[in-house]
Amino acid sequence: MLAGKNILLGITGGIAAYKTASLVRLFKKNGANVKVILTPAAKEFVTPLTLATLSENPVNSSFFNEITGEWTNHVDLGLWADLFVIAPATANTIAKMANGISDNLLLATYLSCKSKVYIAPAMDLDMYIHPSTTKNLMTLKSYGNVIIDAKEGELASGLVGKGRMEEPEQIVEDIKKNFRKDKSLFGKRVLITAGPTFEKIDPVRFIGNNSSGKMGLFLAEEALELGAEVTLVIGPNNLDINPLINSIKIESAQQMYHAVHNNIDDANIIIMSAAVADYSPKNVSDIKIKKKTDSLTIELAPTKDILKSVGEIKKQNQLLVGFALETNDEKENAIKKLNSKNLDMIILNSLNDIGAGFGHNTNKVTIIDKNNNVEDFELKSKALVASDIFNKIISLLKQ
Repeated sequence: MLAGKNILLGITGGIAAYKTASLVRLFKKNGANVKVILTPAAKEFVTPLTLATLSENPVNSSFFNEITGEWTNHVDLGLWADLFVIAPATANTIAKMANGISDNLLLATYLSCKSKVYIAPAMDLDMYIHPSTTKNLMTLKSYGNVIIDAKEGELASGLVGKGRMEEPEQIVEDIKKNFRKDKSLFGKRVLITAGPTFEKIDPVRFIGNNSSGKMGLFLAEEALELGAEVTLVIGPNNLDINPLINSIKIESAQQMYHAVHNNIDDANIIIMSAAVADYSPKNVSDIKIKKKTDSLTIELAPTKDILKSVGEIKKQNQLLVGFALETNDEKENAIKKLNSKNLDMIILNSLNDIGAGFGHNTNKVTIIDKNNNVEDFELKSKALVASDIFNKIISLLKQ
């Protein structure tokens, strides 16, 4: 959620400033770019060298560099930021922000910043509950700023009460949650199947296919980026899966069937992109089958049709998407599958298209919805295909 985001961290002069080294580290760990502004008082609590090392960017603290005389452009800093986090925010800085006072670089940047601003107050108990502080925080909230409320605990004065800055880990989680709230699929649960299934013949052999699971993973990442809670049921693969995705690893079609049905009730959107085996060996040997003759006959039995089973129990508020990989009569076969399995939308791949299908980082699809709308897309990366698919899903949800 924070990967690639530009985070501007403003630090004011409170004892809680010692926590900001951990905050910078967590932002960086989540893939964000970080720049830091210190108030003059903040330098008494945390050093610019520490923060510059952790953020991998110079730390700004005044309107100009005292050595070079170079001007620090607060407007550029404000425009650079995708979000501005002020932590800790002292009573003094909160009062100045609420009243438009800009007597240091942090405050001037705040007044010119166009991005969302998150404020994590930190001060002593009596200061925090003072009517002026309460009023100033309400004013800042009315400006559209997000207040990350202070917590109760032991304070620097020795008092015990409200005024402790929220812990860095929770600040990061609160910011992620607010990002998700602004996304089009916030509050939605998405269930996706991906990859191949391996149907065992004996302990060392199986029937499988060449699906890599990449398309399903890109769909899961796109759903996550759009704010959804994502469950990915995935067959054998060599992919790096985002830990924020609830991944359920399976091998066989039977295991995928159970995993899907165990997670279907709460799903709002179900995308079945897995390449599930249609047949499985009727009898699986407990030991490796030795080569004894020039030929071997394996009796196969049909696997459960997972997509059809989901279509039969689909609820009114659930949107079901299937995939069709075809080699001939592509659109006719895809439309037949759309109707026979009670789908809301089907994604057609043709193995006749170069760069589409299994193993590639690209795909070429046709999207057909239940209203018989057909849209052909050019060959593009699977990440962009995932974006096209979710754009169509979101438009169907709005109907």
